[in-house]
Amino acid sequence: MYSFIGVINIRRFKNILLLISSLILISLAACGTLGNKSVDGWEWQNPLSQNNPLLGVWGSSPADVFAVGYKSTILHYNGTSWSAMSSDASYDLLGVWGNSSTDVYAVGYDGIILHYDGTSWSAISSGTTLWLGSIWGSSSSNIFAVGEEGTIMHYNGTSWSTMSSGTQKELYKVWGSSSSDIFVVGDGGIILHYDGTSWSTMSSGTTAWLGSMWGSSSSDIFAVGEEGTIMHYNGTSWSAISSGTTAWLGSMWGSSSSDIFAVGEEGTIMHYNGTSWSAMSSGTTESLWGVWGSSSHDVFAVGEEGTILHLSE
Repeated sequence: MYSFIGVINIRRFKNILLLISSLILISLAACGTLGNKSVDGWEWQNPLSQNNPLLGVWGSSPADVFAVGYKSTILHYNGTSWSAMSSDASYDLLGVWGNSSTDVYAVGYDGIILHYDGTSWSAISSGTTLWLGSIWGSSSSNIFAVGEEGTIMHYNGTSWSTMSSGTQKELYKVWGSSSSDIFVVGDGGIILHYDGTSWSTMSSGTTAWLGSMWGSSSSDIFAVGEEGTIMHYNGTSWSAISSGTTAWLGSMWGSSSSDIFAVGEEGTIMHYNGTSWSAMSSGTTESLWGVWGSSSHDVFAVGEEGTILHLSE
């Protein structure tokens, strides 16, 4: 089972609070909201009549942002407003990434891979029926997708093929600094590295579930996951650092080595300033499972119940 979803389903019990509007108002006030914007600048942004969980977000620019989620949900932001896109496919989508505004991919359950050419979305053959949770590439002809039972798929610009990962563990995130320096994280603290030729297992220093990663360079990489776990790679080894939270963290993104965001359950948003991690007020208690930005002052976070938050300072 996709671990994000286990956490999400557990958190659904809190929806009973929706029966009492006064408690919602109290909760929002406690979160430090002013109108629909938190004290740290995160603004709730979702006028669409859909409440499907959103698990991934990526953009090519501030005016070209995609968010994907359950029930084939694909949303697009044009810099002003969000709109729903049609994919002609019935799958739960778990991740999105693109090489440009006319070369965008979404992945999900049953090995689904959708491609957007700037005009429409279409399904392409992936060669697997296992779920795919993350996708990333160094170019349009060097793309990787990872997921269930150690699955790693590679696209060479023409077709997708299976790579040997050396593990059966679930893999949740793929990211790289170059075509010969690619990392994958997953269950049980597993971290894999690709040197341009083959995949190898790294010593991670943890057995915690790891759900996401991001780096500013090949020697400055962070991985986040279970109960506030944050690991850092300095180019030689991985080590644990204090996160200041026990919340599960499911996604991360940064604009530089001193401006990194990690999001997770119950509206958790952590920020790294180059020295330490601190909590930000998100203005919501909905779990957040995707984060991406075009700059330090233009960041999107997405999650449960169709939640979309936008940081624009």
